[in-house]
Amino acid sequence: MTESPKMEVRNLNAWFRDNHVLKNVSLSVPARTVLAVIGPSGCGKSTFVRCLNRMHELVRGARSDGQVLLDGADLHSRDTDPVQLRRRVGMVFQRPNPFPTMSIMENVTAGLTLNRIRGNRQETMERCLKQAALWDEVKDRMDAPATSLSGGQQQRLCIARALAVEPDVLLMDEPASALDPIATAKIEELIHQLKERYTIVIVTHNMQQAARVADHTAFFYMGDLVEHDRTDSIFTRPSNGRTEDYITGRFG
Repeated sequence: MTESPKMEVRNLNAWFRDNHVLKNVSLSVPARTVLAVIGPSGCGKSTFVRCLNRMHELVRGARSDGQVLLDGADLHSRDTDPVQLRRRVGMVFQRPNPFPTMSIMENVTAGLTLNRIRGNRQETMERCLKQAALWDEVKDRMDAPATSLSGGQQQRLCIARALAVEPDVLLMDEPASALDPIATAKIEELIHQLKERYTIVIVTHNMQQAARVADHTAFFYMGDLVEHDRTDSIFTRPSNGRTEDYITGRFG
């Protein structure tokens, strides 16, 4: 029997005022897999990801319609609390954004405080920093400012912060684009480890990165989902000429 998808998108449209930026997008994301979202700048990649936890609607003049289902439940239903949704569907942004006035320890546990989550914070903090492959690097300076970390360490700290509230899905909007090659490799290795427990959707401009980390890839162009398939098929046997043109560098 085929397992139900963790997330399913049905006929999703999104606008910024009169600009129709996503057009009837439909796809599904199986549990504990990585979906890479690729395409040229301005094609709707980041908007698509932000629709998955309703961050898109926080922008003035933005709206969407269609369905986004998490474990079969419509995220746009009246019964859905957007704050609780964003706890279940966490986000890691392009540039590391630790809370600058907080220590490393306080950054990891910030979500627990905001969401009033009880439990052993020391255990949670250690678990999440280990999951983010950061514990050994910071365990002796937990009270240091988060801004004292390198860029790559700050990004892994932001991942640990997202994991602390125990999400089901982790969204990553170009999480390594501002990092050097060594830090990027650590983030990619981390993604491989995290998919054993989480469903991950990653936006990337780096097609080699998509090929390395993703089980499935979705190619967007001018608001359309052009092709969605297994990553090896997308990069070796694309079924759409526009996909082939993009991955071979003819445009974008």
